[in-house]
Formats: sequence, structure tokens, C-alpha cells
Amino acid sequence: MDNELREHRAKALVDNPLFQEAFEVLREDLMSRWNHSGSAELEARESIWLAMRLLDKIHAHVTSIIETGHMNKILDKQHPFI
Repeated sequence: MDNELREHRAKALVDNPLFQEAFEVLREDLMSRWNHSGSAELEARESIWLAMRLLDKIHAHVTSIIETGHMNKILDKQHPFI
């Protein structure tokens, strides 16, 4: 898949209301689990923390695809022969 198509698909994904809802619902669920877990529940809290970091990494990866595509377009306009 070429970079322009990747950027287009990533943008469509991030702009999709269901994708946005999924991230919001998952984040809220994880925060609720964290808030309702006891301080002695170390394994559960660690698992929740890891899940939250993974959620952040997934979102960051998709966003980076969009940003990379945008930067490539800017570079192509400013320096078409590089």
C-alpha cells in the first residue's frame, strides 16, 4: 500500500465516529476499573495500566501515519526534487 493511501485510510479511521467512540468507551472503562480497584490488586492495576498504554500507542500510530503523509506533501511542495 502506498503512503498516500495509508494516510487517506488512517484519516478516515480517525474521523470515523465509531472509531472515536471505541477509544472513548475503552478509555472510560479502563479508568473506571482503575478507580474501583483496590491498592492491593497489583496485577489487575498493572494490567489496566498496560491496556491504557496500548490504547495510547495504537492511537499514536494511526495519527503518525496521517502526520507523516501530511509532512511528505509539504516537503514535496517545498522541495520537489529531493
